[in-house]
Amino acid sequence: MPLSDLPLTDLEDFRPVIPRPDDFDAFWARTLAEADMHPLDPTFTPESGPLTEVDVYDVSFAGYAGQRVHAWLLLPTRRTGPLPCVVEFPGYGGGRGLPHEQLLYVAAGFAYLVVDVRGQGGVWRSGDTGDDAPAGSGSTHPGFMTRGITDPDLYYYRRVFVDAVRAVATARSHPAIDPTRIAMVGESQGGGIALAASGLVPDLTAVVAEVPFLCHFRRGADIAATGPYGELARYLAAHRDHTDQVFRTLGYFDAVNHVTRATAPALFSVALMDTTCPPSTVFTAYHRYPGAKRIEVYPFNDHEGGGAFQDGVRLTYLHTAFNA
Repeated sequence: MPLSDLPLTDLEDFRPVIPRPDDFDAFWARTLAEADMHPLDPTFTPESGPLTEVDVYDVSFAGYAGQRVHAWLLLPTRRTGPLPCVVEFPGYGGGRGLPHEQLLYVAAGFAYLVVDVRGQGGVWRSGDTGDDAPAGSGSTHPGFMTRGITDPDLYYYRRVFVDAVRAVATARSHPAIDPTRIAMVGESQGGGIALAASGLVPDLTAVVAEVPFLCHFRRGADIAATGPYGELARYLAAHRDHTDQVFRTLGYFDAVNHVTRATAPALFSVALMDTTCPPSTVFTAYHRYPGAKRIEVYPFNDHEGGGAFQDGVRLTYLHTAFNA
C-alpha cells in the first residue's frame, strides 16, 4: 500500500490555516451552560456475569438535553483506594459492546468507563443509546456526519461532545474513582472526541488520541479515500450550494479548534498509509495542541495504526501520567 498523503518530512511542517468561528468560545460556553441545566443523574447498576476479577456496572447518565446515555464502568475487584480512570468513546459505528470485550485498562489497574456514541453501535460493536435528534435537522447523507450539518445548534457532534463532557463528570461521581486522575482516550472517532474534550474539560490528567478522526474536516473531505469523511464529500456533491455553510458549521466541531484550549499532556499516534484519517489531518491537530505532547508514527500502517504495539505505549504513558 502506498503513502496516502504527504511524506513525513512535509507532515512535520504541515500547519494550514483553519477557520475558527469568531463566536467559537461563546458557542461552547452557551452549549455547556444549557447542558448544566439538566441534572447529571448518574446510575451505576451492578452486573453479574462470568468476570471474576472485575466489578462491572451498567451506567446511565443524562447527556445532551438530558437524554440518557449508556456506558460500562469496569473496576478491578481487588483495589485498595480510589483509582485513576480512563474514559473512552469508540470508533465510528461502534458502541460500548459487552464488558468482557473491554479488559485492557482494568487489567492495567485503572477504572474504565466506556461510553456509547449516541445512535451508533450497529456496525462493529453493539450499543444501547439512541440519538434523539431535534426536529429540523434537514436532509442527510446516510451515516452521522451530516446530521444537522447546516446549523451548528443542530449538528450531531454537538450532542456527542456534550455527552463526552458529561461522561467525565459521571466518572468523577463514582466513589471508587479518583476525580483528580481522569484521562480521555480514544481511537479514530474516539480519538477525535478525546481531543474535543481536551478543550472542553479543563482539568484532565492526560489525553490520548490514536489515529484521530474529526480533525481538519476540509482536508479529510478532500482526500480521504475511505471512511466517513467521504460522507461530507458525497453530501456536498448533491448539495452544491451548501459548501460554505457546511464548513462554517464544522468549524465549531473541528478538533483542531478545540485543542487550542487544551491544558492536559497528550499522546497522539498516526499511520502514514491511513486512507480513512489522512496523516495530514492528524498532524494538523498535533501541531496545534499546546503544551506537553508526543506523537508515535507508524510508516507502513493503514487505519489500524499501531495496534497492540501502541496499546503498550499507551498503557505506559497513562501509568506515568497518573503517577506524576
